[in-house]
Amino acid sequence: MFEIFTQFATWLVVDVFGLSKATKLGDALHFFIEDTTKIFFLLLVMIYIIALLRASINVERVRDYLAGKNKGVGYVLGSGFGAITPFCSCSSIPVFLGFTSAGIPVGITMAFLITSPLINEVAVLLLLSLLGWKFTLLYVVIGMSVGILGGVFLDAIKAERWLQSFAAKALERGQQSAAITNSTASESLSLKQRHGFAKAETLEIFGRVWKWVIIGVGLGSALHGFVPDGWIENHLGDGQWWSVPSAVLLGIPLYSNATGVIPVMESLINKGLPIGTTLAFCMSTVAASFPEFILLKQVMQWRLLAVLFILLLVAFTLIGWIFNFISPYILS
Repeated sequence: MFEIFTQFATWLVVDVFGLSKATKLGDALHFFIEDTTKIFFLLLVMIYIIALLRASINVERVRDYLAGKNKGVGYVLGSGFGAITPFCSCSSIPVFLGFTSAGIPVGITMAFLITSPLINEVAVLLLLSLLGWKFTLLYVVIGMSVGILGGVFLDAIKAERWLQSFAAKALERGQQSAAITNSTASESLSLKQRHGFAKAETLEIFGRVWKWVIIGVGLGSALHGFVPDGWIENHLGDGQWWSVPSAVLLGIPLYSNATGVIPVMESLINKGLPIGTTLAFCMSTVAASFPEFILLKQVMQWRLLAVLFILLLVAFTLIGWIFNFISPYILS
């Protein structure tokens, strides 16, 4: 489905602007146009669909199932939902807002938000074909574990106090069952009223975040197009202990999604970069990049962003060290 955005970007860059994708400028511009149009499309569609669902179904049942005595199950379900949904970190934000508005605990929502950019079905299939089932299974288990443990930790420190005011109010309304999605209201709303609610929600949220999409993807595309080829593997290929945290830090300014980063992962491994170092770099690029955190600033205060940032950096560093240690066994 997303091929149309690639084709549009190619038409605009090559046919209209007369640039070659082989040049750094052409590559960066193509990346920017493709990802911006795709993210805008996903934002508009997902915000509208989630808002329509909120106005149409009894979200309290979902909330009650994910909260309270089922909270442990909720972390697993939140992470599992993140793993099976094809969202990048940017397009996961409207789903985050939908969960928050439904009153679902922040930890469960964060389990979704952390896992979603790391795993999707396309990435799993690519990993299976490139690195085998052992690596793929471990990648999925560890990716979901990062989401689950991150969610548990963020609930334990009461991270909801560090949401932006509008998100915190939406969470409070959802938990108090005062939102439009209570069972009586949702049953009484007509299709036209549900559409009106979804349209208003879409315009409000999109109006809040669109400029940050431009800034975030613009930063990512500039770095994507102009980082010298071979620089990373030439500086991190010896496998020293410090290469893993260094790779994590190098991945922060970049931006990609789980599907797009798999070929990069294969290329780095083939050129001699240790598998754990490669994995740490790619996970950082996908889930801890500057563009993602620029967008997350719209729903989180700086304290929560800092906690999430440090949590991810520590997790990815530990994962890199572990995979460097066990790689002889899983790739043999």
